[in-house]
Amino acid sequence: MPPRTTAAVIDRFNYAFVHHEPDVLDDLVGEHCVMEAIQPAPDGDRHEGREACLAFWRALAADHTTQFQPEDIAVAGDRATIRWRYRFGDEPTDSVRGVNLMRVEDGRIVEALGYSKTAGEVPLATDSDADK
Repeated sequence: MPPRTTAAVIDRFNYAFVHHEPDVLDDLVGEHCVMEAIQPAPDGDRHEGREACLAFWRALAADHTTQFQPEDIAVAGDRATIRWRYRFGDEPTDSVRGVNLMRVEDGRIVEALGYSKTAGEVPLATDSDADK
């Protein structure tokens, strides 16, 4: 079997979450994968190694109380950017938007860095008194 392209790997990865099929993930994760989750701030939990990343993703994909919606996917060589919305309830405010920065080697995910828009107030540089 020829190596899977980055686009094919990312398509299968997203499919697992959209359709709540965690078994699809089993052959997509590299042995030395590194994944950083969107929580807790400021850096998110870091998972290292195939088993740790796979355990996190399998649990997320199996959760039928949530919904993952890819909004935009861009692939360039071995890298992909997935812009998404993650719904965790029925209300319009029960969701968060974010992005995953992915890297694929030899048809397997080796890096996945997650970032999201946060709830609550985050001070902006324009709010600073430094310029006054």
